[in-house]
Amino acid sequence: QDGPQRKKRKSEVGEVDKQLDILAIGTAVGSILLYSTVKGELQSKLDGGHDSRVNCVRWHQDSCCLYSCSDDKHIVEWNTQTCKVKCKWKGDNSSVTCLCISPDGKMLLSAGRTIKLWDLETKEVYRHFTGHATSVSSLMFTTVKPMNESKSFDGVTGLYFLSGAMHDRLLSVWYIRSDRKEKNAVMSFTVTDEPTFVDLTVSEVKEEPVKLAVVCRDGQLHLFEHILNGYCKKPLTSNCTVQIATPGNDEDSTPKPVPILAAAFCTDKQSLLLVYGNTLQPIIEKVSLNTSESHICLVRDIQKVLSLRTDAALTKVKTPVVNLDTKVLVPGIPGHSTAVKTPASGKEKKKTKRKPGETEESIEERLGALDIDVSKVKTPGGLPQTDSFAVLLVQGLESNDAEILNKVLNTRKENLVKNTVARMPIHAVIPLLHELTKRLQGNPYSASLMVRWLKSVFTLHASYLSTLPDLIPQLGMLYQLMESRVKTLQKLSRLHGRLFILVTQVAASQTVEDIPEVNQTAKLVYEDDSSEEEGSDDEMIADKDSDENWDEDEEKEEQTVEKEINGDSDLEPENESEEE
Repeated sequence: QDGPQRKKRKSEVGEVDKQLDILAIGTAVGSILLYSTVKGELQSKLDGGHDSRVNCVRWHQDSCCLYSCSDDKHIVEWNTQTCKVKCKWKGDNSSVTCLCISPDGKMLLSAGRTIKLWDLETKEVYRHFTGHATSVSSLMFTTVKPMNESKSFDGVTGLYFLSGAMHDRLLSVWYIRSDRKEKNAVMSFTVTDEPTFVDLTVSEVKEEPVKLAVVCRDGQLHLFEHILNGYCKKPLTSNCTVQIATPGNDEDSTPKPVPILAAAFCTDKQSLLLVYGNTLQPIIEKVSLNTSESHICLVRDIQKVLSLRTDAALTKVKTPVVNLDTKVLVPGIPGHSTAVKTPASGKEKKKTKRKPGETEESIEERLGALDIDVSKVKTPGGLPQTDSFAVLLVQGLESNDAEILNKVLNTRKENLVKNTVARMPIHAVIPLLHELTKRLQGNPYSASLMVRWLKSVFTLHASYLSTLPDLIPQLGMLYQLMESRVKTLQKLSRLHGRLFILVTQVAASQTVEDIPEVNQTAKLVYEDDSSEEEGSDDEMIADKDSDENWDEDEEKEEQTVEKEINGDSDLEPENESEEE
């Protein structure tokens, strides 16, 4: 930004130091934020590279170069000094979820489900690997140098790298060969649950084992130690499993597990940094573990360390002292008021258990249990108002009650539909869309009613729906349904046009037949004197014409007689006698 105005240029070393404190953060909308940890403020924003959610960001060894991948299937190379896209190319047929740069900085690993090794100079695929059945979540090199040191080293051939995927309990290790024959994993590590955080110590010497720390979704930490020396068929189990629990000395005697959120090796490659507890206020602790034991349980009293006491506020519910005139609004439905009921004595409490002879509670009684005044809800016509429609709709969606949903969704009043959709809580929008999609696949009559609801949902809740990152997969069925319906629209409109013409023609012909015939004879004829004179003149002209025609006929007959005398008759010999 201040390039042309600045006269002094800092040295390159200073610029590198300046870059070290920058944190790159990918966002769900496709932009990347560069945050300065020293200044504590946003330094710049990288825009125009991705159209969808950014899944992974990786700094290159050259500090002003940054790589990112996204759900839009592309990989982008950024220049962080100019904040512009240096290069952009398609990384996969589906979303690219993870990146890793090779130790020499000349190659790039990218993964969606399959794993590809790219040459960063030509941006071409150097090697393909089979990958995982689900999206890859972690990708990292485990060795810096090849184990076979006799061969010449080109930067990547002979190196191992590790990958983990979502909902996959196996971490796979891959070997980059000089040929393209083998594409499968050479070994794998098995853990108890899906890996959420992976860290390892890079092996720099042939005999040095790779140490691996894997934190799983169940809150356990698994430690592995293995020398990478070729193919291993059987999955390797962890050398040591670490868990954290509370002491259980106070009120509750049973210890409770404390989830481990992340773990990382320190520079000495022996001690570990553990992150555990609450995600809002995590505890970070440096520990040295004896990995000879197969299972280690660390006892930590996190209640004393944490200042947040959320459980006390959640469990002890206090009933507020309220005036009888006060109206209390039910959350989620604006404008809905309900009378506050004082807690009843023990005798007046209703038993919730139903006896064998009793019938099920009606909707009116259920509304009464929800503290809704049913007399106010019902209109003279018997239909509930908008407030109760919103309550009933949410209740029907949560309980999946077909009777309630039919009562609400089969309404034909446009205003009632709009007001109900406007007053329903945000969390019920997606379940309502799923229910409408189901009903659209039914008979055409119900589909015509559901379209009114769809229109109201999309117009009133468009801003909320546009914020959902997984909107397209959630509404995939609806999109396909609408496309299939729209495809037949052109043919139907043509058929409609032809039938309309036919029907109008038939109707027109029937109306013509129904009209009575009009008598065309004149009732009165008037003759003028001048018409007689005109008539005599006409007769004279007609006589004159006939005389001229007579003369012409005589001349024609004379010519035919002359021809016959000279033997130039036009008739054939056979027909002459007939003519005579």
